[in-house]
Amino acid sequence: MKKILVPTDFSDHAHYALKVAAEIAKKNNGEVILLHMLELPSQAGDAIGNGHELPEIMLFKNAAINKLEELMDDPCLDGINVSEVIQFELAFDGIMNISKKNNVDLVVMGSHGASGFKEMFIGSNAEKVVRNSEIPVLIIKKDSANFNIDKFVFASDFTEEIRKPFEKVVQFANEFDAELHLVMINTPSNFKPTHVSHQIMDEFIAKFSIRKFSKHIYNDTNVENGILNFANHINADLIGMSTHGRKGLAHFFNGSISEDLVNHAVRPVVTFKI
Repeated sequence: MKKILVPTDFSDHAHYALKVAAEIAKKNNGEVILLHMLELPSQAGDAIGNGHELPEIMLFKNAAINKLEELMDDPCLDGINVSEVIQFELAFDGIMNISKKNNVDLVVMGSHGASGFKEMFIGSNAEKVVRNSEIPVLIIKKDSANFNIDKFVFASDFTEEIRKPFEKVVQFANEFDAELHLVMINTPSNFKPTHVSHQIMDEFIAKFSIRKFSKHIYNDTNVENGILNFANHINADLIGMSTHGRKGLAHFFNGSISEDLVNHAVRPVVTFKI
């Protein structure tokens, strides 16, 4: 986790994300890239494309630069290598492009809770990032004094297609020296006997070297409730999930559960793309 991208709209929640990103960077001797997106009307975009900068665009840009400069002086960033980027793009496109261009290892974003993401992260943007980002996305919901991950819940059906993203899950857990709580959620509509679930999990994890882990089977009315209730039950520090691109979530979930979880979990959520 050497390069960490933090998109900011200068809100409190974006600042919570920045503080967490700073802690991760300090622990890993990493760097933070601060990104602010200026979404402009199409005629303004055309002007920029033609190399012209309209006065009102300059006004927005200068205001953003000033805010970013203030943010760069935030005490939480002391001793960290920080760079700033302003992009004239839609938030989602900008986050994806900057991530690829800079070989980012982790995106850390703030979220406003069940109402979704306000201002620059209007619902669909956040969902798009969570769903399509090739690199892990960490969603922070509230301010915390210290970001420590001792208990990391990863919920899955542990099928073959999860193997690739699971490599990143293991790397993430090992880097934070966290105990990985692997959980399979049993629901009335998708029920497996305990011995079958254990066998699936045992065969799946046999090929990975996880420093600290435990296996759990948890019964609930649906997968989302199961993940949230299990995380509450063990007082988890972080919830991890794997996401599919356009299909929304792994088939083991009904509908778009990772986006739902991002909105409903108070705990931090990290997503890994299949």
